[in-house]
Amino acid sequence: MDIKNTTLAGCFEIVPKIIEDDRGRFVKPWHIDELKACGLYYDVLEEYYSISKKDVIRGMHFQTPPKATKKLVTCLNGSVWDVVIDLRKSSATYNQHFEVELSASKGNMLYIPEGFAHGFCVLSEEATMLYLCSEMHSPENDAGIHWNSAGIQWPIDRPVVSAKDDQLTPLKQFDNPF
Repeated sequence: MDIKNTTLAGCFEIVPKIIEDDRGRFVKPWHIDELKACGLYYDVLEEYYSISKKDVIRGMHFQTPPKATKKLVTCLNGSVWDVVIDLRKSSATYNQHFEVELSASKGNMLYIPEGFAHGFCVLSEEATMLYLCSEMHSPENDAGIHWNSAGIQWPIDRPVVSAKDDQLTPLKQFDNPF
């Protein structure tokens, strides 16, 4: 694994070793010893995936304390423009965002610590995103900020957004528990 710093404190891009041959490819996204050595290991309590169509934006989502969650996200099919926002008031990178293309062909992943909002837009015709979470989903702690309120330059012209996501509170009006 190649674990790379991002511009946000505590958030890392992880590029796993990919083995390819004439049969296809083999990717190891979770290696306990390597993740522990970097301080990134956590117990995975919930795993889920989403399938989205081109130009869909999902986000910017997170869970509030005491159910805030760490996540490792990757794109298993297609490609997405993945974005995180640091919501931690005590962080040197507070309210800043980081963007990276995650794709099945690169196999790269993003480690997202607690206190970050996460979202993405689909660049390919379809994309499958996998999430490995340190907490179970908690409807009482389910939260988000409006996808277009943090200065993110989304690389698509006609976003497709759920009614729920389109009604989320803008970042400047968000009552931040982090």
